Amino acid sequence: MKRMITPLAAGLIASAACHAAQPAAPLPTNRVVLVHGFLETGTSFKMMCKRLEARGADCLAPKLRPNDGRGGLDKLAAKLKTEIDGHFGPNERISIVAFSMGGLVSRYYLQELGGADRCDTFITISSPHHGTHAAWLYPSKGAVQMRPGSGFLEQLARSESKLDKIRVASFRTPLDLIILPTESSVWDRAENRSYLVALHPMMLTTRSVLDDVEQRLFPEPGAAP
Repeated sequence: MKRMITPLAAGLIASAACHAAQPAAPLPTNRVVLVHGFLETGTSFKMMCKRLEARGADCLAPKLRPNDGRGGLDKLAAKLKTEIDGHFGPNERISIVAFSMGGLVSRYYLQELGGADRCDTFITISSPHHGTHAAWLYPSKGAVQMRPGSGFLEQLARSESKLDKIRVASFRTPLDLIILPTESSVWDRAENRSYLVALHPMMLTTRSVLDDVEQRLFPEPGAAP
């Protein structure tokens, strides 16, 4: 009997040792794309990126050029797709947080370039979903596309049903002097949140806004989606 048990025990011990030597499967990574606004670069998301990475996110904050939109927001969206595919691959699930003009660039990527098929959460911050009168102050093609009633905005309005399966939120400040009127950031497609923030760029550094973004990307167990 002892001779039978000994080989069996040895086999079990060897099997256990083999399994113990195998590395644990990596935890799922929350892949987050941060899309900057007009005349900005990805560095505007420095504070947000730091917080998200502390929670385990893999953040991509590409520099989309030309950042004044002179080539058109559709061209920036194509560059955004290239950056996302190059960093995460063409099929991995992602979430997008976009600021100002970046919200429209991201919408074109999601709605017109197939990005909606891989996106779980889309958050826009101070984005002119219905245009901004401030865009009349700059002559670039992208600025023209951001003017109220533009063909570009009408195209996005026609195809926004492609976002049906994505969790969408839109944040704004009623004190915004760049998004005019400020209600242009109110979007029927989204859950709309308003924060009393003094300046347009401060939306990316205000704690309450950052807290909300983080909670949406890393919801507590049992929290409503």
